[in-house]
Amino acid sequence: MKNLQQAEPIPAQAREAIEKMLQTGDLFRYTAKENAPVTLLEQEFAEMMGSRFALAVASCSAALFLTLKALDLKPNAKVIIPGFTFAAVPSAVVHANCQPVLVEVGDDFRMDMADFAAKLTDDIGAVLISHMRGHTSDMDVILRLCAAKGIPVIEDAAHSLGTTWNGQKIGTMGVVGCFSFQSYKLVNGGEGGILVTDDEDIIAKAVIMSGAYENNWQKHGCDTDCFAKYQNTLPLYNTRMNNLSATVIRPQLAEVPRRAANGLRNHEHLAARLNSHPNLTVPPALKPEHRAPDSIQFLLEDMSEPQARALMASSASLGLPLQIFGLHTENARVFWNWKFIKDLPELPQTRAMLMRACDLRLPASLSLADVDQIADALLACVNQVVQAKAA
Repeated sequence: MKNLQQAEPIPAQAREAIEKMLQTGDLFRYTAKENAPVTLLEQEFAEMMGSRFALAVASCSAALFLTLKALDLKPNAKVIIPGFTFAAVPSAVVHANCQPVLVEVGDDFRMDMADFAAKLTDDIGAVLISHMRGHTSDMDVILRLCAAKGIPVIEDAAHSLGTTWNGQKIGTMGVVGCFSFQSYKLVNGGEGGILVTDDEDIIAKAVIMSGAYENNWQKHGCDTDCFAKYQNTLPLYNTRMNNLSATVIRPQLAEVPRRAANGLRNHEHLAARLNSHPNLTVPPALKPEHRAPDSIQFLLEDMSEPQARALMASSASLGLPLQIFGLHTENARVFWNWKFIKDLPELPQTRAMLMRACDLRLPASLSLADVDQIADALLACVNQVVQAKAA
């Protein structure tokens, strides 16, 4: 069985550039007068996304935090997030001195639009829509309702590089889109993140707060006059990306179309195999969504918790690191573990989904033969568990 945690090799172009950089020791993005690797990454990523500006930082979490700070939300402002996301998302809200408002998520892993509309009250300061595991919530509804109330939309597109909605790139639909370069994402920088926006004020504030002290903002090459008025008026959080990370990332941008296409091919092939079993359901994409998945999520049907635990154990014995979100005590993707949120709400619909939602990494580097091997193993494990109960 292929190791599903293993990423693709770093391109030779990056390795050659890294060797040259190590000879100079020039790892700080602001040492060069211009065209540092981080600056070039920002320019190339913005061009790839069709955005005016980009800012590369230490993580997607940092990008979300800087975005919230740049929006100048009031202290304790309410920020809507999905009840199914990674703990870094509500953490960014809390770090920005805001209050997360959790919305129910349905069996399709997307925000429940009825609950979203009910919670989009006049005291909401922003909506941070997390496309968790690459599942796009109904952006038409979200953007329409938020526009009617003048509420800014931030996209956590950590899992959605390469995904489109009605042909528009996810991460470019809200006022800011934030992406991840963590090792398990489509582009692997080990760590790192980037935000894109067309808003001059937001990019100026985010750049300075990211750690562009003195006049280093001039080295970002952003075509705007907004920077000077914020110089020395904003706190510095020092969440910069270094040149080494950018050098690892840059050559991989050219691989995004291939990885996105192969990831979708693998996902759809495995989904068809799993959907053939009466005890498994892989929800379909929404009609406007063209996905670029690097993992697969599916629901267990008519299986008890002991059976679900037996399935995890059986698949692990075959080298498949299958997890069921709600059955892992310390899982950072289940809302009841976010104990840092004051007055943490109960989300019964989301809880019920997480207790039967399976998660499996599915790298784009897999062949269809690899995917069939995974499908055969999973289906055999499910049959074993179901038949054991029947016996």
